[in-house]
Amino acid sequence: MTPEHQRLASLLGAWALAACAPEEARAVEAHLPGCEECAEEAVRLREAVGLLQRPDSLDLDPALRTRVLADCLERRPPRIPVPAWTTPYDAETARLDALLQDIGDAEWHAPVRLRWFEAGGAASRRTTVAGVIAHLLSVDGLVALALGLPDPLGAAPAPVPSPVPAGRTEAYWRAARRPPTRLVRRPWRAQSHDIVRTSAFTGGSGGLPVDYGDFALPLRDALTDRAFECWVHGEDIAQAVDYPYEPPAPRHLNGMIDLAARLLPDVLAARRRRPAVAGGPGRSLRLEIEGSGGGEWLIPLDPGAAAVADRQVAHIALDGVEFCRLAAGHVPPEEAAAGAGGDREAIREVLFAAASLSRM
Repeated sequence: MTPEHQRLASLLGAWALAACAPEEARAVEAHLPGCEECAEEAVRLREAVGLLQRPDSLDLDPALRTRVLADCLERRPPRIPVPAWTTPYDAETARLDALLQDIGDAEWHAPVRLRWFEAGGAASRRTTVAGVIAHLLSVDGLVALALGLPDPLGAAPAPVPSPVPAGRTEAYWRAARRPPTRLVRRPWRAQSHDIVRTSAFTGGSGGLPVDYGDFALPLRDALTDRAFECWVHGEDIAQAVDYPYEPPAPRHLNGMIDLAARLLPDVLAARRRRPAVAGGPGRSLRLEIEGSGGGEWLIPLDPGAAAVADRQVAHIALDGVEFCRLAAGHVPPEEAAAGAGGDREAIREVLFAAASLSRM
């Protein structure tokens, strides 16, 4: 047994879990056709991973996959570790994939209504379970593009006019010769694996910009955003096929809430169309999130001004999952606050700004 054979054999477990670096995965896959022993072991390991990812895992601890990976990485530390900020996206795509494994061919065509909030009020778009996965594939493609990976819209007959998520989704749907089917699952899942793996080569800060057209997010925030969308649309799909679906792990939910809270000041400023003031203290609203993923955030109300606790003029209290559903456009802002006090106009502005974070 040569040292090279031993090295590649030691990578089989990580390869089966899609936890290898890209060049390691290519080396393993080139080795398997010529090595019967490793090929048989690879089949056994892939079957074992398939059991871990079967739909039954939805009724177990959703952190199971993360723990298995952590145990593997303790045994063989990665040469290039995957950043911790990719974990929510990795977990949510794995959970949604487990749900998709459980549904039959007909359920891929079950109707789903995508919902979001616009300036004029609630908005929606009718599609199917397969159409939702096509939507996630096309918008996750913005992250893929930032990482230098192929664009899932690359085969579209006409260029996409802008990187705006809704425009990309409509372009992907138009390019399809027929409505999406369950076949869309494979490229979506392959892309999610590639995004997580490739993120390891960007450095630990996650500062690489991801262009959303109207705005940009650093990579670490973009992956939190995509984890959030994956969970929200996972719930949409679960409701369409009558399947239970739990919220994210509390620490992941907290990161999603924190991102929304950090985006609120810019949304408030855009909605008011007021010029920013030159620094200094300003009025603030205390956002208290209760329950899973909870915490407190001080939201500045005056564009360009720093939020100061002693200039707090209002307070909103919301459950963590309820706040996320508000930010997803699934809860009307008028019905969102479980508790509120202080400046009513400030409360209304923040609730409507939170709903305005949503998009198709």
